[in-house]
Amino acid sequence: MSNVTVDEIQRDPLKYLQRVEAGEVLVIIRSNKPIAELRPIASSKQLRPFGLCAGEFTVPDDFDAPLPEDLLSAFEGK
Repeated sequence: MSNVTVDEIQRDPLKYLQRVEAGEVLVIIRSNKPIAELRPIASSKQLRPFGLCAGEFTVPDDFDAPLPEDLLSAFEGK
């Protein structure tokens, strides 16, 4: 964790954003008092593992069979 003044960030914001992007945490100070913390965003995009629900349900043999006419009519509002 590094301390950085507001003036330093205003002079070269890209430099400090690159440091944060690389994983560094910056404490922004003004008048020798910490006012903010700039840190990288934790990646929340984690892939779900394959087979997460394996064995919890089975697909019936007639899964893709046509629906009965009365059920089709109900879906179509007839």
